[in-house]
Amino acid sequence: FGFRGVSSVESAATGGAAHLVNFLGTDTMAALVCCKDYYGEECAGFSIPASEHSTMTSWGREKECEAMKNMLTQYPKGVVACVSDSYDIFNACTEYWGGELKAMIEKREGFLVVRPDSGELPQIVLDVLDKLASKFGTSETPTKHKLLPPCIRVIQGDGVDIDSLEMILKAMSDAGWAADNLAFGSGGALLQKLHRDTQKCAFKCSYAMVNGQGVDVVKDPITD
Repeated sequence: FGFRGVSSVESAATGGAAHLVNFLGTDTMAALVCCKDYYGEECAGFSIPASEHSTMTSWGREKECEAMKNMLTQYPKGVVACVSDSYDIFNACTEYWGGELKAMIEKREGFLVVRPDSGELPQIVLDVLDKLASKFGTSETPTKHKLLPPCIRVIQGDGVDIDSLEMILKAMSDAGWAADNLAFGSGGALLQKLHRDTQKCAFKCSYAMVNGQGVDVVKDPITD
């Protein structure tokens, strides 16, 4: 998500292209265009289906589990990521992902990536891993670290930069967790760190029409 933290489209293109030298995951379209136009690379990177808060909270608090099930239904194969802290990340891990939707997740051809987007680092990552492990179980890697089953992983995108990334991985290792449990996403802090906090301004969805009815779109994470 580096596009959101740069000074221009050109900055997103060049910085994003540099990122793609070592990585395949991106949502920065300008970088893909740059790589195609100047380097002859047909597709330098890829993305995955992923929810964000407004696509979940527009269903309402009482239908959060239905919104999560809809993600699994719409994308029955491959990797799918779902933000899970709209209201209560721990309840989502144990009662929804690890409860009502557990069998659906285990039967998918691919895996679900659970995304917390609030809470203190690195503890929130450890807490989410523990909650998921309590429902899905773990195996042991050759290095004696705990690993969630192949059907489920975690992605941390909130507050990720090169320094916090190292801190999170160290905390995981110290707690006995394998690095393979976690993917990282980075946006505002990935390239130039010119982001929404620079001028204290952001645009958010706050209202939607659903089947002709107006609904407030708001998140209320217990970890905020």
